[in-house]
Amino acid sequence: MSVFGKSVLKRLDWLSILIFILLVTIGWVNIYASTYSEDELAFNFSSIYGKQILFIGINFILIIVILALESNFFERFASVIYVIALILLLGLFVFGTTIAGATSWYNLGFFNLQPSELAKVATALALARYLTDIQTDIKRKRHQFYGFLVLFIPAILVIPQPDPGSALVFFSLVFVLFREGIPVFYLGIGLFTILIFICTLMFGTIWITIVLGILVSLFFLLKKKSFKIPVIPISIALLVTILFSLSVNFVFENVFEQRHRDRFSLWLSLEKDPKKLEVIRKTIGYNTYQSEKTIESGGFFGKGFLEGTRTKGDFVPEQHTDYIFTTVGEEWGFIGTSTVIILFSILLLRLVYLAERQKNAFNRMYGYGVVSILLVHYFINIGMVIGLLPTIGIPLPFFSYGGSGLLGFTALLFIFLKMDSNRLKEGF
Repeated sequence: MSVFGKSVLKRLDWLSILIFILLVTIGWVNIYASTYSEDELAFNFSSIYGKQILFIGINFILIIVILALESNFFERFASVIYVIALILLLGLFVFGTTIAGATSWYNLGFFNLQPSELAKVATALALARYLTDIQTDIKRKRHQFYGFLVLFIPAILVIPQPDPGSALVFFSLVFVLFREGIPVFYLGIGLFTILIFICTLMFGTIWITIVLGILVSLFFLLKKKSFKIPVIPISIALLVTILFSLSVNFVFENVFEQRHRDRFSLWLSLEKDPKKLEVIRKTIGYNTYQSEKTIESGGFFGKGFLEGTRTKGDFVPEQHTDYIFTTVGEEWGFIGTSTVIILFSILLLRLVYLAERQKNAFNRMYGYGVVSILLVHYFINIGMVIGLLPTIGIPLPFFSYGGSGLLGFTALLFIFLKMDSNRLKEGF
């Protein structure tokens, strides 16, 4: 460990740090607005907004520790950090505390630690280390399999908690694999699988089979004579797709929990019975409905700080966590929500630029891991709040209430900023 000085501070990317500070500050202001009580006579550190202040203070201690470490520390110990993260995830099955139906936390007395947030950082580091070790051999099937395995192991461990949102975030790291040369074919298969799954739920297997049959027939009819058609692979792909479509309803009815089925039913308008649909809207869809109304009520300029009537009335449950964006919409209006979206967009684009300028392959791959994780959190959280995506429960980075999330996102970002600060000094 070395004590960082002015030279390290000078080399840090201060645009990213400024955006980070702005997001944390704006997030806290909105946490305060969504949780304060008019009956309180003074600032209360035992309140939700008071605890978030303490988390922010611990956060800056974490930043100092990260900046004080040698930049190659994370590359050297990436595998160790990954194994520790997996052990913490496994430990939840024995020592975990259940909160809101999910066994995702360790109760440390003064603080509930959610190891999946730290595991995201560890997985990004481990994937970057593995890809660095194999260098250009990612084209080989064996190495592709191991690369996917690094992501699948933590994802499989968090699904039973249940925490499908975090599992999806781990899978987002496949974008790092694509950046490093894995065939886009895999991405196509993934997107096609999701499309078939959704279309089967909406239209049924019979219509899926008819449409696929028409498309294959048109392909054969419109083909050029000089073009050789791989008949057997196409036939196998068609058969596998139909079999997958046939399995969708079984998985939906027997593997998904009722609350997950209700969320899909609401999102895709699967329920045809108006009475049942109304019940779903008042239960599973309640948060989404109220969050949309809360954002709409803010108009263009918003109602003003601490003037949000729906926020004061607790219309949106747990508004300070996954639905914190609704407070922005009501009190700061379109201007406020646009500002937050612009800040996140600039940060993500800046991190892509920083990742591309890295001369060290490990740093570059980790940088893309940071972008992937932040992008998925940002996109899904806001999409969920405005009703474009089903509710899966993941926080808005640097913004939502929670110590584990804030520490995890901060570590994720500042490890990369530390790497970037040393890119010229190391001479890679």
